[in-house]
Amino acid sequence: MIRRMVTNPIPQFPAGFLWGVSTSAHQIEGAADAREPSVWDVFTAEPGRVKDGSTAAVACDHYHRYREDVALLADLGVDAYRFSVSWPRVNSPGGLDFYDRLVDELCAAGVRPVVTLFHWDLPVTLDWLERDTASRFADYASAVAGRLGDRVAKWITLNEPAEHTLLGHALGAHAPGRRLMFDALPVAHHQLLAHGLAVRALRAAGAGDIGIANSHGPTWPASATPEDMAAAEFYDVLLNRLFSDPLLLGRYPEGIGELMAKSPEDVATDLKVIAEPVDWYGINYYAPTRVGAPQGEEIAFGGLSLPSELPFSVREIEGRPVTDFGWPVVPEALTELLTGFRERYGDRLPPVVVTENGCSCEGVEDRERIAYLDGHIRALHRAVEAGVDVRGYFVWSLLDNFEWAEGYARRFGLVHVDYTTLERTPKASYGWLRDLLRARR
Repeated sequence: MIRRMVTNPIPQFPAGFLWGVSTSAHQIEGAADAREPSVWDVFTAEPGRVKDGSTAAVACDHYHRYREDVALLADLGVDAYRFSVSWPRVNSPGGLDFYDRLVDELCAAGVRPVVTLFHWDLPVTLDWLERDTASRFADYASAVAGRLGDRVAKWITLNEPAEHTLLGHALGAHAPGRRLMFDALPVAHHQLLAHGLAVRALRAAGAGDIGIANSHGPTWPASATPEDMAAAEFYDVLLNRLFSDPLLLGRYPEGIGELMAKSPEDVATDLKVIAEPVDWYGINYYAPTRVGAPQGEEIAFGGLSLPSELPFSVREIEGRPVTDFGWPVVPEALTELLTGFRERYGDRLPPVVVTENGCSCEGVEDRERIAYLDGHIRALHRAVEAGVDVRGYFVWSLLDNFEWAEGYARRFGLVHVDYTTLERTPKASYGWLRDLLRARR
């Protein structure tokens, strides 16, 4: 018996506010034999890359159990389901057939499909260091829209290009496992170019309501010293403004643009494509980051070992509860982030959707997750009250899943998955969110 956690009623959001949950293809689908390999298949096959030595070959077996998962969505009562399409699967014979079936099932259940076109599972034949990959991505976007666009009303081009650049190409902690440090910046540029080309391709195919899902969080200086302030400013540029300024302002932060491509002419031309207007701006938020001057030694942070040669160091945020991932729980930083975005970008900021927010914690009686979601939804409402045009909120994630380099050691789901039997068990947080959504009806 799952006990309900009693909380004060959450304030009402504006009419039409979109409530949803998110997943990604590589983390839940399984059925690896029914698609081309991705960079993650190669990465996880290398010993030592994933902490528990696991792969996503089966994962949650969503490919075969999608009807069961859609039934969970319908019972939960969400308006929308954000999932990603696997580019390697689409490249395989009949690969789009699965997504056809999934979208039909969602529509029949009254759940809006929200499609993310890229969530890190790049086909092994492609490379984000190559400029041509951006054009190939636009072709892929056009093919997916041509098949699903009659039923999918909301589109996301890329998920978290900052993390894919940093973790996959700069630090080597994620696929494809490169450790290029600042030589990875062209990867960021080519993903942003791919976004702009995909926006154009989607619109040419008749699709609308297009956005992107970028990860952001406030950067807090470790102290008021000039060294810590400068380090925090650099970190903020790298992890926040590097991906929002070109999209919303049509320019890179000062001193960054010349590092992004082979020539300034390429950058200037590409920025016109990158800044193609979007209908909304997606923000994935988990925690703020406290940053100071470099300390001359490697630092463990969020499961990573950050190199000593970085021009900043990440410090602990003290006095806060932490998730099983070690991330601090700071709901009010979401309000700070959203109001800060409105102040920075003004009328250049389109309506905002929180496309991911959630936490890792163990157990089916997951009161920590309930407290986390309760606090962050209230913080989101405070941003709305402050005048930020927020149109939706998506919880990460529907299911426990393959958590990248952590393997199956971290559980973000509203639904528990037994990775031996693949049995699904709704957690207390699932019941809490279902009750919240029913009270909105």
